[in-house]
Amino acid sequence: MPNPATPSAPPERPSTYELFKAFAIVALSGFGGALPWARRMIVEQRRWMTAEEFNQAFALSQFLPGPNLVNFSVVFGLRFGGPLGAVVTLAGLLGPPLVIVIILGVLYAHFGDLEVLSRALAGITAAAAGLLIAIVAKMAAPMFKRWNSAPAIALLAFAGVAIMQWPLPLVFAVLAPVSIALAWFKR
Repeated sequence: MPNPATPSAPPERPSTYELFKAFAIVALSGFGGALPWARRMIVEQRRWMTAEEFNQAFALSQFLPGPNLVNFSVVFGLRFGGPLGAVVTLAGLLGPPLVIVIILGVLYAHFGDLEVLSRALAGITAAAAGLLIAIVAKMAAPMFKRWNSAPAIALLAFAGVAIMQWPLPLVFAVLAPVSIALAWFKR
């Protein structure tokens, strides 16, 4: 068992093959959403990032236009492998699912009318919703460990979008400057 007084050595920088393989595994594991699998692999299994570093990189990815996990793969790949790393992680994330979706699309075109298939898809939808709830809880936990303005902003955003049903761009336009100002004054 490692001594808690001595910091553990940071993991070695992953090779481009390891980056591709890791994101291909994430992509192939992530039915209904790959974010839970990406976080588990990067933070818990490989320890390439801390939970806070993952949340920060993912927050940046959400701010950028485009799909969040695609953006995250590029940000992560750039950080660990430069431009080649970004291309490799993106290829690992998108390549295998693209092949699978094309095959499944052809099969669905032929067998999509079967009742058993629609029931199976309903079950898969419920499992995907459960995974999404679990990853949101895991990602929010570090933020709530030390109470500052971040949890308050998160709760206000949730209340504005989910409860009050205000448009997301409006909530973002109001809360982003407030959050930045609070972080600035905290420094």
